[in-house]
Amino acid sequence: MNSRKLFEYDKTIIKSDRIQLVGTDEAGRGPGAGDVFSAAVYFPEINDELINDLSKLDDSKKLTEKTREELYDIIVENSVWSVCQGSVEQIEKTNILATSLWTMKVACEDVIKKANLSNPFILVDGNKLIRNFKYNQKWVKKGDGTSASIAAASIIAKVTRDRYMDELDREFPQYDWKNNKGYLTQKHLVAVDKYGLTKYHRKSFFTNHFQKQMALPF
Repeated sequence: MNSRKLFEYDKTIIKSDRIQLVGTDEAGRGPGAGDVFSAAVYFPEINDELINDLSKLDDSKKLTEKTREELYDIIVENSVWSVCQGSVEQIEKTNILATSLWTMKVACEDVIKKANLSNPFILVDGNKLIRNFKYNQKWVKKGDGTSASIAAASIIAKVTRDRYMDELDREFPQYDWKNNKGYLTQKHLVAVDKYGLTKYHRKSFFTNHFQKQMALPF
């Protein structure tokens, strides 16, 4: 049972009942279209029933859509959670890393406020800490496959963003966003060459593609 291993990791961080662990992760750093989403999750009570219910808990990218949706409902029912959305405009104005870390910060602060946490400790997926953050934190490389709270946050962020991209696909079906979720697949790039960029595209992500197109012989 992978979830037990993930929860055991979290227990090594919680060395005192006074520490309240919050995991945070993002979804959508790599795609060339759509906003980036970050989620934060805090489990007020961890018991064998919860661990059994979340037996399939893992890095959201390793799970099927059906499993993610099932786990999403369990996490929502058993945690204090929050999601923050970083816009394409913000990504283009700053950069994707800065926007991702900002959305993590906002999501964590919202969870801390909702749960009225007095001594939160934040686990951040990746190898960067949240900037200008007053709470104790630790980055965890590949944290979504290491920590239960980060894995839960990765699922909340991924499911929320996937639903958002499905909505955008209904507006612009020619880009196949319901399947590629904004990633630069061949089908997506062919559609960009044919139809151009939309307001939902991160224009800076296409610099190399357009340079290659210009370099092609005619």
